[in-house]
Amino acid sequence: MARPGALGAGIGWRPEIADAVERMPGIDWVEAVSENVCPGHLPDSLLRLRERGVTVVPHGVSLGLGGADRPDPQRLTALAERAEALGSPLVTEHIAFVRAGGPLTASPRLEAGHLLPVPRTRDALDVLCENIRIAQDALPVPLAVENIAALIAWPGEEMTEGQFLYDLADRTGVRLLIDVANLHTNHVNRGEDPADALSELPLEAIAYVHVAGGVERDGVWHDSHAHPVPPPVLTILTDLASRVAPPGVLLERDENFPDPAELEGELTAIRAAVERGRRSRKATARPAAATEPTAQRPTERPAAAQTTTPPTPT
Repeated sequence: MARPGALGAGIGWRPEIADAVERMPGIDWVEAVSENVCPGHLPDSLLRLRERGVTVVPHGVSLGLGGADRPDPQRLTALAERAEALGSPLVTEHIAFVRAGGPLTASPRLEAGHLLPVPRTRDALDVLCENIRIAQDALPVPLAVENIAALIAWPGEEMTEGQFLYDLADRTGVRLLIDVANLHTNHVNRGEDPADALSELPLEAIAYVHVAGGVERDGVWHDSHAHPVPPPVLTILTDLASRVAPPGVLLERDENFPDPAELEGELTAIRAAVERGRRSRKATARPAAATEPTAQRPTERPAAAQTTTPPTPT
């Protein structure tokens, strides 16, 4: 399956800021929540953006690829229809479960209304891999999946986030949508080092990057998408860009929308963070190119930890 190319700098398209997004300079692409778009009645704003050559990517939130049930064929069909209607080069979803219960259980089907973390165990990874393979077969374009923000860590986890994502991409060929704001969330809430996660990722599998704001209350970071992007998130973005050139970077904002000038300022800060990472990457590569070539060991998959003690909740 062909891999999508570079996307550039983008912003999450929302009806509340549709007019502002159309007028923003330097927007190469936008992302629209798949469930909020009807293929037969696409918003005029998205149609105008498409006519200008702006790429539109559908971003799903309801597949529940991390759940025990196989993906709902109707939801997969809906996601495929939106990709085709928008002429999208790829579609994205989350590494999460969103519902439980149903006919095969003793409980009624329950919708969480939230993206819940998948336990980082080998059994959970097996289920997730099979669900992703089913989704890939049903979609007309490549699929990328996103790491999520979490408030908790499951007991008995067997892998770090980086190892879990590495194995997922290695076994399925799925692309990764890396949300650096979610890495920051997991750092505050679960004590996980974003640099360690980035060092374990298969960087060549990254499709694009999300950047968003949040807020800390009583020692817990809430990935609100309703606040400005904080400096620590930009620092993680710079770290990522110092390791690999991200094919695309997108600003998410879902509530409490500021003036367009403030959104443009955040996009400027995001571009600057990526540029700092690019300069660091180039500076590191130049001395390496000047040294004598040495024999290289084959790249090995990072070994999964045998046991992982969940951090104490803050």
